[in-house]
Amino acid sequence: MRLLLTGSTGWLGRHLAPRLAALGHEVTGLDVAPGPHTQVTGSVADRALIDQIFGNHGIEAVIHAGALHKPDIARFPARAFIDTNVTGTLNLLEAAVTAGHDRFVMTSTTSLMISQAVRDEVSEEAVWMDETYAPLAPRNIYGVTKLAAESLCRQVHGETGLGVVILRTSRFFPEDDDTHSDPPPENLKAIEFLHRRLTVEDAAEAHVVALEKAVEIGFGLYIASAPTPFTREDCAALKADAAGVVAKYFPEAPDLFARKGWKLPASIGRVYDATRMERDLGFRCRTDFAAILNALKSGDPMPFAHDGGFVSPSTLGASLITGGA
Repeated sequence: MRLLLTGSTGWLGRHLAPRLAALGHEVTGLDVAPGPHTQVTGSVADRALIDQIFGNHGIEAVIHAGALHKPDIARFPARAFIDTNVTGTLNLLEAAVTAGHDRFVMTSTTSLMISQAVRDEVSEEAVWMDETYAPLAPRNIYGVTKLAAESLCRQVHGETGLGVVILRTSRFFPEDDDTHSDPPPENLKAIEFLHRRLTVEDAAEAHVVALEKAVEIGFGLYIASAPTPFTREDCAALKADAAGVVAKYFPEAPDLFARKGWKLPASIGRVYDATRMERDLGFRCRTDFAAILNALKSGDPMPFAHDGGFVSPSTLGASLITGGA
């Protein structure tokens, strides 16, 4: 298929574009910053540019992975999030419908599920989060605009029948956490595979499967995260003594972490459940917490990327974002 991939210079896009090309797709990458997989530099908020890309490249389907993200809150005004995440999504959906497309895939985020109360972990037990979790009360402009983009996808599907799959991805970016300094970044990423992380490779593969299944599914919204070993019955214990719960499932984990000089979590406040993605899409993330422990046992590199100096393409394409379209 001739595909438009937005966010092609970003962390996900630079992994997804070559995977799609290897499968025989003809990929046109669109991003605000140049990159090896980006053929067009510009903003999704520019409707004329979107129409031009569709016409010039004969686009047959869209994977909309481009967005302003949570770290961008410190760099851009709220209006830029609306222009990129909301108006940009609507531009792509309308162009897809006009072109007669039958499928559309959008990258969303589990961040929109995190209210301030969830963020502050006021509950006496871990919050179990699947696609039925409600009410949704995003705590920042990033979450608000991504939830609005999801709603646009749902509305357009209902009005036109366009096959849409939305993937609410958990964490997969390589940079340091912008809110936590303890435990150290690589240690934090490792323990997040228990409840709130996936590799970028798994995120990319989930999008490949979503593209294949979108027409069959019609409309689907899925949490994309590494499979958690926990169950709902663990939620109280996870809040009180997460390390003890981890040791119950993985008796070797305390010793392996100690040898590395790492810590197991004392408490876990929320767990993402990706069961529906596995059931409907037939996709299960390859890298999970067991893979982390296997790497610790063997001395192999961690099976995830960590780059404290990672620079988002949004910083390189700031003029296109703030300048509007």
